[in-house]
Amino acid sequence: MPDTVQKYKDFVITSFLKSVQPIVFEKASGAVVTDVNGREYLDCFAGISVVNAGHNHPQVIAAAKAQMDKVVHCASYIYHCQPTGDLAEKMAQLAPRGLTKTFFGNGGAEAIEGALKLARLYTGKQEFIALQTSFHGRSWGALSVTGNAGRKKRGGPYAPGVAFVPAPYVYRSAWPKDPDECVRQCVRTLEDVIRFSTSGDIAAFIAEPVLGEGGIIVPPKNYFREIKKVLDQHKILFIADEVQSGFARTGKMFAIEHYGVEPDILVTAKGIADGFPLSAFTTRPEIAAAFKPGDHLSTFGGNPVSCAAALANIEVLEKEKLSERSREHGAYVVERLREIQKHTPLIGEVRGLGLMIGIELVKDAALTPAVAEAEAVRDACLRNGLLVGVGGAYGNVVRVQPPLVISRQQLDQALKILENAFRELAGAQVKAAS
Repeated sequence: MPDTVQKYKDFVITSFLKSVQPIVFEKASGAVVTDVNGREYLDCFAGISVVNAGHNHPQVIAAAKAQMDKVVHCASYIYHCQPTGDLAEKMAQLAPRGLTKTFFGNGGAEAIEGALKLARLYTGKQEFIALQTSFHGRSWGALSVTGNAGRKKRGGPYAPGVAFVPAPYVYRSAWPKDPDECVRQCVRTLEDVIRFSTSGDIAAFIAEPVLGEGGIIVPPKNYFREIKKVLDQHKILFIADEVQSGFARTGKMFAIEHYGVEPDILVTAKGIADGFPLSAFTTRPEIAAAFKPGDHLSTFGGNPVSCAAALANIEVLEKEKLSERSREHGAYVVERLREIQKHTPLIGEVRGLGLMIGIELVKDAALTPAVAEAEAVRDACLRNGLLVGVGGAYGNVVRVQPPLVISRQQLDQALKILENAFRELAGAQVKAAS
């Protein structure tokens, strides 16, 4: 372990992080990872919401190994490859109605960039509208439509022609007890931004159905339905960024299904292949046809091994009913966390869909973000064998996003460690104050 940690310090660029968590992974299975010293950790972050079918699911690994014995790379857009074609067909079956054409890339940012380009080419328009506190990736174009200032404070200026509207962040809105009014105001603001903050040349509106890096912000149920009415009126495409929320994470195959609207372009990555690098954007045939020769390509996009793994992963999600399991387990975890909240003043709000759950920590009634406290909870969990994340627009949200195969017993173990972490922090605060 010290050797690997030292090599990271000496040779890996990590200066963009506050710190790298002080464990070295050796192996993993299901919802458990094991370090080089043999210590096991219960993983409730899933590699940032990636291994939805669990670490090293035997069926996914077997499919990838079988494909490796055939061909690893063939430049899947220059030549035909069966796993790529099969996965595209499967995506057409899974995606919202009418979205039947897919382009495969390698990571979420690449897919976002491709979707933005395609929206411009199809509409002939140049501008975009995005949400404040949103996150769409760390490439220049993806950051240009990212509304989380903490992710883009250096590296600008970014692309022109992007306007931002408030996210439906009910907890921090002026209407924390009235989600419907929050939605009404969001719609009015969108209309005003279109009228006063753009030239009316808007290709697309891009949003995450559940904002992940923004702090697991779950829009009210009628939000996208009301927003879509405005978009349709102005002939603006809707790009749904499901990079983090897709593939059964929220209790549906795609989170947008909770809202009863159909996007024009669906962007996916992370959970698509259970850890193998792959991303996609899926759209209607007439939109896809806007790409002309020379407009787009990806050398490694649609990699045969990753596509084979994705097909097996989706089969596992369906066969093991992981959407239903995520929905049931997620409701259980949220209920338990809200019980913990009753005797933990630090917890301002517990929210989520399925097993995409955020615990926002605040210092007082003014909702002052408890950033150091969130990091302290994460660190206490780590010391006690639990991996969770920290994020949010203010860095004060503890994120619980385990592999969807996690058992009820393992969730109870995780909840106990989390509760003890809050107690430990409260004790340390009392001691420091005395």
